[in-house]
Formats: sequence, structure tokens, C-alpha cells
Amino acid sequence: MKLLSRVLIFSGAAILLAQAAPAEFRYDVRQFQLDNGLTVLLYENHTAPVISYYTFFKVGSRNERPGITGISHVLEHMMFNGAQKYGPKMFDLMLETNGGSSNAYTTNDMTVYFEDFSSDVLELVVDLESDRMAHLALDSQVLATELDIIKEERLVRSENDPGGIIYEELMATAYTAHPYGWPIIGWMADLEHISRPDCAAYVSTFYAPDNAVIVIAGDFDTAKTTALIKTHFAGIPAGPPAPTVVQDEPVQRGARRVTIEKPAQYCHFMRGFHVGDKNDSNLYALEIINQLLVSSESSRLYQTLVNDLQLAMGMYGGFDWGFDPSLFYFYIAAIPGVEAGSIETAFDSVLTDFITQGPSEEELTRAKNSLIADYYKGFKSNAGIAHKIGYYQILYGNWQAMYKYVDNIEKVTIEAVKQAAAKYFTVPNSTTVILIPEGGAS
Repeated sequence: MKLLSRVLIFSGAAILLAQAAPAEFRYDVRQFQLDNGLTVLLYENHTAPVISYYTFFKVGSRNERPGITGISHVLEHMMFNGAQKYGPKMFDLMLETNGGSSNAYTTNDMTVYFEDFSSDVLELVVDLESDRMAHLALDSQVLATELDIIKEERLVRSENDPGGIIYEELMATAYTAHPYGWPIIGWMADLEHISRPDCAAYVSTFYAPDNAVIVIAGDFDTAKTTALIKTHFAGIPAGPPAPTVVQDEPVQRGARRVTIEKPAQYCHFMRGFHVGDKNDSNLYALEIINQLLVSSESSRLYQTLVNDLQLAMGMYGGFDWGFDPSLFYFYIAAIPGVEAGSIETAFDSVLTDFITQGPSEEELTRAKNSLIADYYKGFKSNAGIAHKIGYYQILYGNWQAMYKYVDNIEKVTIEAVKQAAAKYFTVPNSTTVILIPEGGAS
């Protein structure tokens, strides 16, 4: 399946202590840009004869509009369904025949394609990738088939799943103007009407080389790979300027609340709070808050609601580093028979205490250690390195921004955590959605 979607975490891993990073934690990345605007980042690593190849496109659901919601994800599917040289399903077939693998994911802000393969397959992968960037087929019959698959996926993951239903309702209620409010998979009515001309227009704008970043990490020669990239990609024309996405979400000035009754085995509770974007001064304090409140079995909410009060059987939460202001949300799954009101009361109590008291020094240190350890673990493989480099390049326009993460986490103080929580976790800034079993108590 070519979609990596929201992951539901019902229990966290044990806290890991961060080991000291090397004094020179730097990668020798060679960066160049073609005349058509394509940015390429190359990192040689000859530890093993393997390569990871990532293509990041600066396009996600935030770039859509009413009537074509979900089209970014639709194009993710279509990118594996034929171009000029390689026909439908040939991308995966050619790669897998040569021992490689591929996948992709779509978010609010970007669409990412990636392959892992042995070093001798690099020229084939470059040929495959340039073919679909330049000549994506968009066959009408294939498009119809993929849309049917996506609509079925939507039924299973969103419309017939209580967790999916409550998440979509939360986002749609919290956002009244900004495209972050609609689902990445799209609304069903739009999926029923997305056409080939819609897709062709979208591809010409957003799947152009000047809207893309290629990152290659692994066992290759930089000079030869640079020449290979230029040969295959230099002739692809740049696209028209992408329409500007306006950060037009009005300030929320009062609590919003929705109650849903659906067939379900237990109550589901979600609450979201508007927070800042990728450049927000509270970004790293929010990372700490997420770690302390919901990220693992040692988090406050898990300890209180699952272990101590035995009201819930699981939870997840967090926020995205977005181009535009995000939503920090909490999800709690009640134990069957427990009313949503009991969950909400316990949640409010934990959150109020956290805002008032903040974390202890021990909690703060543990959270920092865990976040820093996870950060460094992300560089253990070619794929991890390539992903971090491309992610930061797309998000910040400078991949070296990734080096600031550890310092910024280490700088967070207890007071900064308390201030961020007090600023964002307010009643007027809250949106609450509760799903209760049909005919049951609320």
C-alpha cells in the first residue's frame, strides 16, 4: 500500500537515554541545483553496497481546494501506475525484480517517494524516477481503478472506524478556513468527481522539478551520480509558480464541541488546541510536552488514566511541524463501560496540574534524553539520513537546519514548558469531540 497514514499508539517504548553525540556530528552532503530548479543532495556512505533514494515534492493536502480534496494522495497512487517508458505497475516490478523496494506517503505539507536497493541498480532507479516525473501517464481507466481503491480505503479507515471518524470531525471543526481541516485522503464526494484533467493540471504545477528535492544516500560515486542526474532530469521543464496557500485560519475565540453517536464498543475522546507552525518559538517546548503527556507508558496521561484510574485502555497525541499553524491533539480510548465524562474529567485534571506545576527536573531531563536519543537513532541507516536531509530541506529550505534540533531541545526550561502549555491549552482555544456508542450514555 502506498500510504503511510496516522499511527495509533496505545503504548510507548521504554525511555532511552541519549548517548553523547560525536563532537563533529556532520554529514558531507554535496548539494547542487539544475537550471530547471531541481535540488539534489548527495551523501556517500560506503559502509555497505546499498542506496536509499528519496524524492520530496512540496505538495500535500494544504495545496488542494474544495472539489479536489484528496488529489495529492491520488497522485501518490498514480505515480506507480505508468509513464512513457515504463507502463502500469512496472515501477515496482522493475525495482523488485532487481531486489529493491519502494513506498511513498502523503502529508498535509509534502509527498515523499523512496526506494532502497543495491548499488548496481542506481541507474535503473534514476531512469524510473525521471520517467514518471517527466511523463506520468494518468490513464483514465487506471485512475478510475485507483479512485475505487482509495474510496474503499476511506470507508475502512475513516467512515467505518470510530478513531478515523472522530479525528476527521476534530480537524474539520477546529479549522474553519484553512485546508488543514480536510482529510489527506479527501472527502468522499470529491473522490467521486476527481477527473483526469484535474490530475493533469495538478501534476504540471506540483510535480515539476522546481518543486522537488532528490536525496540519495549510500554507496555511489558523487561525480558519476551527478552526471547521471543531469542526463536524466535536466531536460524536464520547470512548472508554473505554485499558488500561494494563505494562512487564513481565524483566531478561535471560544470552545467548540461535538458529540457523535455511532455503533462502537467504547467511548472515544479527542481534544485539540491550535498551536504554531514550524517556526514557532514554542516548537521545542511543545516537543517536550508531547513527550511528557502522551508519548509513552511513562507519560502523565497514560500513568493516570490507564494505570492509576483504569479509565482508559490507550491513547495517542501530538502535533505536526507544518508550514502553517498546527493542531496539538489528544486521543483517549475509554475502557468499555466507562463514560466519556469520566475520561474528560480525568484529562482536565492532568492537564490543569501540568499547566500549573509544569514538569519536574527529573521529568524534563528524561524527556530530553528520549527525544535526543530518537533524533540520533534516525541517522542509523541510509534511509534515515536521506529522509531527515530531505524533510528539513523541504520544510525549511535548508537541510542543515536539522543540526539545530538537539541544541534547541536542550535549551528548553521548565518555565518555557509551563508558558507554552498556558498559552495554548486554554478553553477558548479548544475543540472537543466525543464519540459515544449509539444509544449509550455520554
